[in-house]
Amino acid sequence: MDSLRNHAVLLLSCPDRKGIVASVSQFIYEHNGNIVHADQYTDTEKGQFFMRIEWEMNGFDLERQEIPKAFSPLAQHFQIDWRLHFTDDIPNMAIFVSKAPHCLYEILLRHSAGEFAANIKLIISNHPDLSPVAKTFGIPFYVFPINPQTKMTVEKKELALLKEYNTDLIILARYMQILTPQFISHYPNRIINIHHSFLPAFAGSHPYRQARERGVKIIGATSHYVTDKLDAGPIIEQDVIRVTHRDSVEDLISKGRDIEKIVLSRAIKLHLENRILVYGNKTIIFSS
Repeated sequence: MDSLRNHAVLLLSCPDRKGIVASVSQFIYEHNGNIVHADQYTDTEKGQFFMRIEWEMNGFDLERQEIPKAFSPLAQHFQIDWRLHFTDDIPNMAIFVSKAPHCLYEILLRHSAGEFAANIKLIISNHPDLSPVAKTFGIPFYVFPINPQTKMTVEKKELALLKEYNTDLIILARYMQILTPQFISHYPNRIINIHHSFLPAFAGSHPYRQARERGVKIIGATSHYVTDKLDAGPIIEQDVIRVTHRDSVEDLISKGRDIEKIVLSRAIKLHLENRILVYGNKTIIFSS
């Protein structure tokens, strides 16, 4: 898999001006780097430039720890905001769940098939129901019952556990709890959520029933980074599936689960492959 090769990935944004692509490419060339992927985008309205560039570390004449210092003068010249990743640095991932198993199964099966370059270290839940699933895949499972009175205390325990496992990324795989701003602040743009795409039109506890009564013709799912504003973080991935008047509420729910697990899996993969730049409250998704 490309994601497991020894490559460097540079994600950058800066005010748009001439020479950025040439200068970054020249920097890599001067240090004997071979570029294998490059993608760029310019927001012409705001004059902002974005780029993802990936090169082989094999033969590159700078050690990993030397790259930031060497790149710094160029970054200062173009006022570049940048992040450097290496494809053989495998992040530690935690999954939060409640009772619905479909997204959890999808993640674990894809991970078992080698689709996700991540170490799934633990599963955290507010219910014991999915413990057998975790046991089947050999992943530690922790239960933290939660209510409004205990929420802050529980989150402190969860954060301590996440720190113990050196967690880099959190996936909310149908975790039916709202995280506090204090919790979210520990993992900015590193908590990924999934939900149906009816919001804000069909809010509440029975969105699929509301949607059927309204006669919708498509249903979908949205995966996004979690922020302080509920379900309003930068969107990573979305998709839809067609439905008809013949579909019952149960049919809609079943189709909704299918699209949720696919969209969440795509979002996870994009994050793990370092293809996302958060820009304000939206994302730039690089295809290469």
